Amino acid sequence: MTHLNIALWGVCPYLVLVILIAGTAWRYHYDRFGFTTRSSQLHESRLLGIGGPLFHYGLFFVIAGHAAGLLVPESLTDRLHVSHEFYHANALLVGGAAGIATVAGLAVLLYRRLRVRAVRRATSRSDRVVHPLLTLVLLAGLAATVSGAAADSYDYRRGVSVWFRSLFALEPDVPAMAHAPFIYQLHAALAMALFALWPFSRLVHAFSAPLGYLVRPYVVYRSRGAAGAEATAGGRASPGRGSRWPGSGP
Repeated sequence: MTHLNIALWGVCPYLVLVILIAGTAWRYHYDRFGFTTRSSQLHESRLLGIGGPLFHYGLFFVIAGHAAGLLVPESLTDRLHVSHEFYHANALLVGGAAGIATVAGLAVLLYRRLRVRAVRRATSRSDRVVHPLLTLVLLAGLAATVSGAAADSYDYRRGVSVWFRSLFALEPDVPAMAHAPFIYQLHAALAMALFALWPFSRLVHAFSAPLGYLVRPYVVYRSRGAAGAEATAGGRASPGRGSRWPGSGP
């Protein structure tokens, strides 16, 4: 076990986690209103309407697949009587489809950014670093998924997944990752680099889900009929025949 493997798979994951947490906290403190995608929909909406859903929905399934594959141990699927053949076939079909959708959506979005002048001019310096890196992460992950189609392919649940879960126990299983095929190592290394840059790019908008809308008060819509107008002219407000709809407060 070389010093490089120890640094990559035993030290870097924790450094990336510190940068991700500390960087996000710093960004929130000094640039709270910057937690946004800096939407360019006003410049062009047709390609955005195609690439945006493809990328985001595909990425959602990719993340769900990673969570299941990395966090769920093989012993649990064995106890649930899920065969290895079924598990890997499902991972290949669903994971492959989600990966292709994500890459296709990203390709449309990148084409849009290069083709539409106004969108291209709105590209920041961090975008020029994050977009190629994100592309490489997705392509490496898709290549790793496709490589699992062979009958004698590498079983990541006995290597990469073991290493990933060992990080939470603060006892990183470096050999488990050091003996993984290069494509898995490349995918993991690129992903760590992406997470280290996450707080300093537009990707940080993923942490700004509008959960507050679930508990904000209703907006009361008042009628503009004759009765409401007379009541308003008389100096008193009238609710009229309004209805209550969820939405943002005043």
